Amino acid sequence: MLVETAAAGACAAWFMAWAVRGRSSQVFGKSIWRGPRGRRSLAWTFDDGPSETTPELLDLLSRLGIRATFFLSGAAVERLPEVARAVRDAGHEIGSHGYSHAPLYLRSPAFVVAELERAQRAIQAVTGVRPALYRPAYGCRWFGLRAAQSRLGVTTVMWTVLAPDWEWPGGRVAARLAGRASNGAILCLHDGRELAPNAGIGPTLEAVRLSAPELARRGFRFETVSELLGPATAR
Repeated sequence: MLVETAAAGACAAWFMAWAVRGRSSQVFGKSIWRGPRGRRSLAWTFDDGPSETTPELLDLLSRLGIRATFFLSGAAVERLPEVARAVRDAGHEIGSHGYSHAPLYLRSPAFVVAELERAQRAIQAVTGVRPALYRPAYGCRWFGLRAAQSRLGVTTVMWTVLAPDWEWPGGRVAARLAGRASNGAILCLHDGRELAPNAGIGPTLEAVRLSAPELARRGFRFETVSELLGPATAR
């Protein structure tokens, strides 16, 4: 009996961990983690911005001919409004990364809704864009997210390939991106380090600089998330 109880507890814990962070989990609301496999396209995405280094990233993406999707944090947008508008003016897609970069798990449904609503207001006030896409901080979803999605009209976007560019050197990150890229992949990198001011993103810049030309040579087309997903974003 004790063994069975322990096994049941372990299964429940595994399921909850997958429900919260599993990229394909739909437990707390619709989540999309990749695009169609039938086209040789992928999407570059950047979380945690804007940051003081965002202009460098924008310059690099311009040189490489990449239009990306930036999941911006509301608090960072309020701190660096001109940089947030530069992302918009460069032609990139703007999504929401929440307001405070707080993980949603173990929070009340009311907190979840308020976190997303505050981000929507902050991003729209500064950029004029009301995001239709949302990526949760740390990839964590929780009770209340489904209601927030419906209320705010947003689609949750996870990732196909997560780049640990906050701790790995750029060359290693580039090798991961190049090795795991596939048709319809959504690549997740970071345009900041949570909400830390003056956070360097050197490894991120190096990873993009090294991997993007290789992926282009392999025939991949670079699209925004909405372009990649097309009708799949319908709510």
